[in-house]
Order: sequence, then structure tokens, then C-alpha cells
Amino acid sequence: MLSGSTILKIQVSVAPQHQSDKSEPVYSPASPRVGGDMAAPRREVLPLLVVVLVVACGATPSDILYRVQEEQPPNTLIGSLAADRGLPDSGHLYKLEVGSPYLRVDGKTGDIYTTEIPIDRETLRDCRNLFDGDKCFLEFEVSITDMVKGIGSGPRLIEGRIEVLDMNDNTPQFSSPILTLSIPENTHIGALFSIPMATDRDSGTNGVAEYSLSTGPDADQLFSLQVAVDSDEKLPQLVVMGNLDREKKDSYDLNIRVVDGGKPARASSALLRVTVTDQNDNAPKFERSHYEAELSENSPQGHSVLQVRANDADTGTNGEIDYILHQASETVQRLLRIDRSTGIIYVKGLVDREEESILKFSVVAKDRGPNSKTSKVVVTIKVRDQNDNAPAIEIRGIGLVTHHEGVANISEDMPISTAVALVQVSDRDEGENAVVTCVVAGDVPFQLRPASESSNDRKRKYFLQTTTLLDYERVKYYRIEIVAVDSGNPALSSTNSLKVQVTDVNDNTPIFSPALLEVDFAEGNQPGDRVLDVVATDADSGSNADLAYSIIEPTATRLFEIDANTGEVRVKNLLDREETERYEFRVAAADKGLPSKTGTATVVVNVLDRNDNDPKFMLSGYSFSVIENMPPLNPVGVVTVTDNDKGENARVRLFVEPDNGKFLIQNGTGTILSSISFDREKESTYTFRLKAVDAGDPPRSSYVGVTINVLDENDNAPYVTKPANSSYTYLSPGTPLDTRVEVVEAEDIDSGPNAELVYAIEGGNPYGLFHISPGSGEITLAREFTGKHNGLHRLVVRVKDRGKPPRHTTALVHVFVNDTKSNVSLIEVLVGHSLYTPLDRDIAGDPNYALAQRSNILYGSLAGIAGVILVIVAVMVIRHRLQKDTKSGYQAGKKESKDLYAPKQGPKNGKGKKVKKGKAPKPSKPLEEDEEAGLQKGLKFNLINDNVNDSPRIHLPLNYPPGSPDLGRHYRSNSPLPSIQLQPQSPSASKKHQAVQDLPAANTFVGTGDNNSTGSDQYSDYSYKANPPKYSKQVGDYAHAAAAGYPHVAAGYHRDIRWTDRVW
Repeated sequence: MLSGSTILKIQVSVAPQHQSDKSEPVYSPASPRVGGDMAAPRREVLPLLVVVLVVACGATPSDILYRVQEEQPPNTLIGSLAADRGLPDSGHLYKLEVGSPYLRVDGKTGDIYTTEIPIDRETLRDCRNLFDGDKCFLEFEVSITDMVKGIGSGPRLIEGRIEVLDMNDNTPQFSSPILTLSIPENTHIGALFSIPMATDRDSGTNGVAEYSLSTGPDADQLFSLQVAVDSDEKLPQLVVMGNLDREKKDSYDLNIRVVDGGKPARASSALLRVTVTDQNDNAPKFERSHYEAELSENSPQGHSVLQVRANDADTGTNGEIDYILHQASETVQRLLRIDRSTGIIYVKGLVDREEESILKFSVVAKDRGPNSKTSKVVVTIKVRDQNDNAPAIEIRGIGLVTHHEGVANISEDMPISTAVALVQVSDRDEGENAVVTCVVAGDVPFQLRPASESSNDRKRKYFLQTTTLLDYERVKYYRIEIVAVDSGNPALSSTNSLKVQVTDVNDNTPIFSPALLEVDFAEGNQPGDRVLDVVATDADSGSNADLAYSIIEPTATRLFEIDANTGEVRVKNLLDREETERYEFRVAAADKGLPSKTGTATVVVNVLDRNDNDPKFMLSGYSFSVIENMPPLNPVGVVTVTDNDKGENARVRLFVEPDNGKFLIQNGTGTILSSISFDREKESTYTFRLKAVDAGDPPRSSYVGVTINVLDENDNAPYVTKPANSSYTYLSPGTPLDTRVEVVEAEDIDSGPNAELVYAIEGGNPYGLFHISPGSGEITLAREFTGKHNGLHRLVVRVKDRGKPPRHTTALVHVFVNDTKSNVSLIEVLVGHSLYTPLDRDIAGDPNYALAQRSNILYGSLAGIAGVILVIVAVMVIRHRLQKDTKSGYQAGKKESKDLYAPKQGPKNGKGKKVKKGKAPKPSKPLEEDEEAGLQKGLKFNLINDNVNDSPRIHLPLNYPPGSPDLGRHYRSNSPLPSIQLQPQSPSASKKHQAVQDLPAANTFVGTGDNNSTGSDQYSDYSYKANPPKYSKQVGDYAHAAAAGYPHVAAGYHRDIRWTDRVW
């Protein structure tokens, strides 16, 4: 078993992909055995120091080498120190001292693994500027501590290297996707022209392997590719295989492809554009095939390094040469420049050998001809070292001993030779300038002991260990100063110090006073704000009194953090009182003694409120429904608003915006009141915003939209738009069933069921002749007409909505049934009279039809008897009667020149009645006056208008004595009542009787007019008002009989017809 600790330094190399994850260790045969006897330190006496311990920094090369391929996944095993080196695998602690963050070491077995950060050969600091063939190494150090003997036995240091092997993870690339090459015309066959090389960040076989050229049909016989090898570099060259003639074709586009040697291979391509130029015979030629020079570091700017020189056999501008740096790295371009005309290379920036020891690049010589030619040469500049770096001293903890802010703590009970620190001394110079001597200055009980067997002069490691037992009661701490001097001329030196704190045995527990810490802390904080400081004391000293603070509850660590050294508690996140108003957790103070002791305290954080919450409405928008006609100042709706803050910050006031006076809101209840009465038909929707403002400082507010929908109330009755009450529809008696008579159209400005209308016939349809559609209002003929149905029909239609309670209106639909409709004036009189007839009285056709039928039988019998009597009566009696009728013609007001109702004269053959010649007729005026007076008495006009609601009734005698004047003419001339234009028909003498027979006996109307009236309540010769009586005339067949000269027929019609209380 090894005693103490060992430090191991490793280099990793990349293995091919087919190798296993665990790389085979490679050992140097000439290396000494790890753990062997170390060279004894030699003592020297230096000026300015009384007595110092001088340790020669000589050592042998590292003896452990691993190889691993780059870009390995995490936790790939690189090597096992215990298994590969025969080191102990139990009872020891392995700790990685150098090599992070790329490596980690198993503390028990010493196995070395990769980490989450991959090893990328191309990005490692020491491998960025390697040339082909150079190896890439990653160094590491591992300390080994014997846990059985404890820290007093001292650690051991193992050093090693890992050679990072390249893998093909980079694609070769040309400098540009389009490469341009100029070739003079008439270039001889076989001439070579250099093509810009491709670069590959990989190395070895993974670097550039081969080039290939693709040409089109026009260039297939003109060009080919040749690849030359120069210092392991593959140089692509274009070979001219045919004669080029610029006048025929001045450019060719070729494709060049580069492939690396990796497996699998990576490739890329570029467009090679060959431009044929005028003749330029000779290319520049350098005097040397390779230029080398040395340059001292820290050379001043403008210092000339070397001069490259090329010659061109051409003359004039074709022989003038420009020099250009070619394929130079960023470092070369930063440090050097070249004079384009002379080829002298100058120092441009600060040259530091420790950064760049070799500068390698190419210089291109290019003539100035119109079709310039170029040549290239490689330049290598080695940077010569100067002693410009003082030794660097790094002091860090080793094994279980840790340092904090330059202080190492060690217990007074530690044995002699206990390692307190690992001291690493290095010098970035080289040669003698890097040989360093290390000493511990002063009279202190500590010394340096070599920590490794490495012979690297530039980097040496020592253990700083005790030489005697430490006594805490005598000396509590030591200040140790380490001096390092190099061998340069003049020599450079540096110093570094370490404070060693001697600690006593840990026998006291940290104590908080008081044990309960309560603090008020306002919400709305910033992450990282200080909450409070917790302080604990420990009666011990040193590390036993060096306390580390922590929060015990894991849940509290999500919101709070504590400075482990100062005990300052800070908040990590934003506190929200509305989420949690009080936090309680425990904090601990643990000393750094072994074993550690811990004290605890309770922390209570009361979160104070800030106005950091806007008032919040429960809904993102409110919509309320109200019934129209609701009185003002009634509740419309209630909104709920909350504020998660506390106190005044949560007191909320509500406002209506815009405040137009229509609505107001009660603070406290959130009740919205209306200051108006709603009428849905005027405005059905109201939209406004509510603003909620809290009482915080500054106040916060929020808004919400409110929509008030006015619900319909059945406050409007339907109104009829069609037909007008004064209009009528004409139907002939032969109208077929289901004929559309009229459509009642109505509207209701309410909505919903209140506007759904139902149509029904409430009156005027005693015979069931008509049917109305309840939904559409269409009136159709339901039964066929008979003789008694002739005349005017007034349908009382009720239009009712479906509201609750329902509202209705009434419409009058007039239907006139007759064979003809020639006397429009008479029909309009009938319709006008209907408007003032109570609705509970049916107006439906001819009311005297049945009586007329019975009368016709009686009259027929009487006519037969009268006929027999008339046959018996002498011809003279009949003749006398005829003469009397002729003399009593109509003369009302003035004598008309022609009697419209008089029959036409008979034919010339004399078959008509003869008049005595030479005998003038008797004067008829007195008789006419008597007859007119008798007519006035016989008409018996009764205007019954007892009240406003009653319609006037006219009682007319239906039968008139023979020779009665024409009623139409009478009313037209003398009647004080409104004039009614009657236009009697005057059929020819041969058809008068036929015309009478075609009309219904008791309901014959003569007039003109359209089938449907215009719906107007105004008439041509008269108008209807509320109080004046309205008239309607009926003219019987008696007029035709009297005019035709049949007094006995006229006498048969002598009967009265009047307006009845039941129907017409």
C-alpha cells in the first residue's frame, strides 16, 4: 500500500472509432517507477535570506499516457489508475487536481472518465496551432490520499497525459465557393497552374486526401488535374491539355472536389472558373524554395524579419512583382506584414514566444501583367525566447485540505509532515530562463517537498508540509512566503504567500441569539434583495469557529438563499403576499471542525402588502338582460371585482365610462342601476365600460366591458300594412275553390314571440266561405258561391301576436261577389258604409235573397193571373195605360233631351206602338211635380245616427209605381246628399229583358271599376267622415221593367227593401 498521496499527470489521445471506450494505457519504458524514492532536496544559501531550503526542480518525464478519440460521449472510461498502475483500489481517496472540466475521477477507484463537456481536439487551447504531424495532449493531475492514516500521512500526486486522437468531424473546405484562375492564351500544353488549396481542421488521415476535377464537354480535352505533394501538403494543379484561344472562348467553369481520408469520408466542392487571358509568358520565380528565419520575442513594431525575393523574366509590367501573404492564419496576419514591392516582412504586432513559438505561412509573388502569373513559397519563422516571464507560484489545496481566500486551516493535532498545500512553480520561458529555484522564506515550521517525479523544468510541483507539531495555544496562525527565482540573465523572481490557520479541537456548537428571528419584508421585491442577517457564534476558534450558514428546509431554498459565510439571507424570487403571507424556516450554522457541529435558529418572514395587483373583475366581460319599460333606478346587474391586495390597496371604487347619465353603479355592492326607462324599440343594446380603481398609492385600475340587452315586452300591438280597410276585392260567383282572395300583411315592432303573428277571421264569414292561413294571413276561398252570396262581404280579421298577454288588431277585408262590377261608385258606397257598421254585425252577401225567392214565386203566379186578365181586358185599356206612362217621363230640375232608360224606337215596319198624328202630347210638368213629390214620400229616407258608433241606415222602397223617375238622375240633380254617379246600362231594345234576367233579382249593381280598389279612403265625389251619414244605393230590376214599358212587371216589383239590423 502506498503511503501519503500521489499526483498523476495524463495525456489523452484519440483512438480510432473501432476501439473500445476504455483506451489502452501507454507507458514510457524509460520512465522511473511511480512511487519510488524521490531525489533528496539540496540546500543552498542565498543572499538576503538567512537560512532557506532550496529544492532542485529536476524531475523525470511523466510516465502515464492514455490515448482517446475526441468527441467521446460523457462517462467514457479513459483509464483506471488503480487497475493500470497497480495503485490501491480501497482505503484511498482519488481527487482530480488538474484536468477539469473535461475529466472526472472516481474517488475510490481512480477511474478517469469524460464529462458532459466533450474533448474537441480543434478547440483545445494547446492544440489550436499545431502543424500536421504534431500531437495534441491534455494534461491531468490526480492526488491520492490514504484515508486509513488520515490527512497527516500526506497526499501523493500522479501526473499523466492524454493524447487526443483526431476524428473526422470536420469537412475540408475551399477558401471560397468560387475559385478564379487566369491562364494566358496560347499557353503550351502541359503547363501547370496552382489551384488554391482546401483546408481541413482535422489532421493526419482525416485531413485532405485527394482532389478531383469535373469538366464540361467544352473543357474535357483542355484541362486535367494533377496533385503535387510538398511537405505532406497536397497541392492541386491544373494541367493545360489543349490549345486555348481567347477569341473562341474566354472562360471555362470547372468543378473541383476535395475529399478527406476519414471513414466515412467528408467532401466538398467549389466552382473553378478558368479565365483565358492575353499572353503573359513567364511566372515569377522565388530565389529559394523555402525561407526560414528567427525572430526575438518582444521585437519592436517595424522590425524587419527577412526578405523574400522573386524574379520574372518578362519585361515591363509583366516583370513587376507584388508580394502577398497567402494562407496566413489570423495570428500571422496580426503579428506580421509584408511590403508588396520589396517582399520584406516586418513585425506588425507584439510577438510573444509563449503564445506563438513558430509562425508558418506562404508568400505569393504575382506579376502585374494584364494576365498576371503567380508563384508561391513557404516561410517559417521561429520565435526566440527572452527571459521576460517571472516564475509563477500557484498555491492550492491538496487532498482533503482546502483553501479559502488564501488561508489553509489545519488542526493542531495533525502529525509531522502533514501536507498543507500543493505549490506549483512554472516559468513560461524556455531553456535556462525556465529553470526555477523554490524556497520557503522565514523561520516557519514548514518545508517544500517535491510532489512528483517529473523532470519538466518549466513546471514543478511541491508539497508544503509541516516540520514540527503545531500548538494552537502558542501560535494560532502562520504567514508562509514562498520565493521562486529563475536562471535567466538577469534573473527574475516572484513570491506568493499562504496563511496557515491553526485550529483547535472542535468541542463547541454554534449558537444563534436569539433563536427566533422575525422580520417584516415588503412584497414586490427584486431577486437578490437582502432580507436579514443571521449571526451565530462559536466558542471554538479557527476552523471550528468558522461557520457556514445554510437553510435546512429544501422548500425554503426555492425562495431564499443564505450566504454560507456571512449569514446574509436574500430572497431569490419575487415574493407575492397574495400567494403566501408568512414564511417560516430554519437556518443552520455549521462549523468546519471535524466532526462538524451545527446550531439552528428559526426565521419568520412576514410579507408586507404592496399595491401590486390591479382590481380584477370576475368575468372578462359582463352581459345583462333587462325588460323594457322597467322604471329608472332599478338594478340592471351586479358585477364582482376583487383585489388580491390588502387594506387600502384592496379598497375598490367603481365608475361608469363614459358617464352619460344613463347608468350608475353602487360601490360596495357592484350593483348597476339604470337612470332611464328602457324602450327596446328605440334602443335594444347599451354598451359601456366599468372602471375599477383601488385606493393604493399609486392607484391601480382595470376595465371591463358591460353590455345591457333590453328584452322585449309585448307593449306593441300588431299593425296591418295591407290591405287598407277601405279597399275591396272583386270575385265572380264562379270563382273556383282555393283561389287566393287576399293576403293580410301585418307587422309588430316587438321581437321574438311578441312579434310572431297569428291571423284569424273573427266575423263576416257566417257561411264559412273564406279561410285564412294562421301563419301567413293568406285568405282563400273555402266554399263555392251560391246566389245568396252575391254582394259585399266584410271579413273581420284579427291579427294577434303570441305575447303574454297577447295583443291584437283588427283588419277589414272587403270582398265583392257579383257577375259584374261596372258600377264602382256603388261598390265604394257599400264599402264606405261598411266602415261605420259595428263589427259584430255580419256583412255577407244579399240579406233578402230568400225573401226575394219566395216573392218571385208569388209574383210569378200573380203575373200569370194578370196575364190572363190582361188578355181578356180590352186592347183600349192596355193602350190607355201605355199612353199614361209615356206622359209621365222623368223631369227633375230640367228636362233632358234623351231618356237614357227609354227603349229604342221600333223598326220602320211599324210594328211598334203608333202615335196619333197631329196630336201634341199633353203638358207633363204638373204631373211630374206631383210624381216627384209622391216619390219623395215613397222613398222614406230614414237617417239613423243615434250615436257616433252607429252607422247610418237608409230605408229605400224597392218597388216604385210605374213611371217613377230614374233614381240615378234624381240623385244626380236634386238630391241634397252626396252625388253618386250611377251609370245604368242601356242594352238594346231586343235585349233589355235578357239583361234583367241575367242579374240577381234583389242585388243588382251597375257600375264600373277595377277588380281591386286602390285602398284609398277618398272617393271622387264624396268622402266619409265620423258623423255624417254614408249612403249606399241598390237599384232593382224594376227600373228596367218600367223603362221597357212593362208596367205590370214593374208593379210586380213594387215592394220595400231596407237596411236591417241583422245583415244587409
